[in-house]
Amino acid sequence: MAELKEARVPDIGGHNDVPVIELLVKVGDIVKKDQSLLTLESDKATMEVPAPFAGIVRELKLKIGDEVSEGAIVALIEATDATVGAASAVTPVSPPPSPQPVAAAPIVATPDVMVAAAPATINTPAPTFGAEALMPDQVPYASPAVRVFARELGVDLAKVAGSERGGRISKEDVQAFVKKALAGGGATVTAGGGLNLIPWPQVDFGKFGAVESQPLSRIKKLSGANLARNWAMIPHVTQFEDADITEMEAFRKKLGEEQKDVKVTPLVFLIKAVVAALKKYPAFNSSLDGENLILKKYFHVGIAVDTPDGLVVPVIRDCDQKGLLQLSAELAEISGKAREKKLGPNDMQGGCFSISSLGGIGGTAFTPIINAPEVAILGVSKSQMKPVWNGSEFAPRLLLPLSLSYDHRVIDGAAAARFTTYLSQVLGDIRRLLV
Repeated sequence: MAELKEARVPDIGGHNDVPVIELLVKVGDIVKKDQSLLTLESDKATMEVPAPFAGIVRELKLKIGDEVSEGAIVALIEATDATVGAASAVTPVSPPPSPQPVAAAPIVATPDVMVAAAPATINTPAPTFGAEALMPDQVPYASPAVRVFARELGVDLAKVAGSERGGRISKEDVQAFVKKALAGGGATVTAGGGLNLIPWPQVDFGKFGAVESQPLSRIKKLSGANLARNWAMIPHVTQFEDADITEMEAFRKKLGEEQKDVKVTPLVFLIKAVVAALKKYPAFNSSLDGENLILKKYFHVGIAVDTPDGLVVPVIRDCDQKGLLQLSAELAEISGKAREKKLGPNDMQGGCFSISSLGGIGGTAFTPIINAPEVAILGVSKSQMKPVWNGSEFAPRLLLPLSLSYDHRVIDGAAAARFTTYLSQVLGDIRRLLV
């Protein structure tokens, strides 16, 4: 017999006394390197312990219900060169009884990849989220990693047959299911990347009157896919506010008269005000990465630019380190590059927060779609002169409508109201930018 080696519990994030809820192998099984040996479940997560090397399981040191910590011995494995190549070719003689599947958290469809199925097979009923559907004996038998993979592809694991021991579903099973669906094999991939949307209506518009078909530009195809994903996956809420920019606009016009070489627009004041608000409320200058919030210490602002081919969002970097005139020059330069189709990849990356201004066109308010992975975007509509009560009389004031869309997973309503209120105060008195 070759040397017996110990397979131990690796680093499990500092958890101690984590119970064993599932044994995935038995004595005599041939295992591959990184094949799961057992499943642990803490109060926060389910995790699998992989085999550190290939070989034959000669002894299991744990049983279901045991509590373990990092370094605990899981099994003794006979590691031989012969078993490395044979691990995938040998099947255990007598598979154990079907183990109980792990109860998963409520399934939330958050796909990064959307898979289109054949039109005849995508009309599936919406999933149920009742307690019965989440009981252990009703949940498909798959590891957490496979569950995430399936959700990304919009696959309902309840419809996938597992090929591994005890009916366990592997990543390869999910891939085979998707290939069969795309080939028209009758398998069902959830329409809309896991959102269970009904099929898109197929209409012969020509039978109702004259039509003309125009292909979408490449920019609209790309931006359309991103916008659809962002709208579907981010819980949007929009906060509205009016900013009194009467004094700001007077100062801007005066500054414009003095500066003949550069056009000073209201947008540069908005950029500076946004930076001040981001510094005061850093959660708006962040990105959500799994269970962590990435707080950024830099201030790069994306500016939505309307071009003949569609909307693009170039980024102006280090806005906190630049004055109004420098920002005006950079804004003119990057807007020109956008309209001339000369933007490079670096011009479109690294944004912390975006501004979409329709002030030059019109409108009173709108709901801008967040530019992922950012967590907020500011929409700006056309300013209007309105009567405002100053305590003794109504006075004409120039009001600028602001629409802040934010990711409700990161930002709550109170924080959004404080952000827009502060932004309005800064725009109402630009001296605050010096504080």
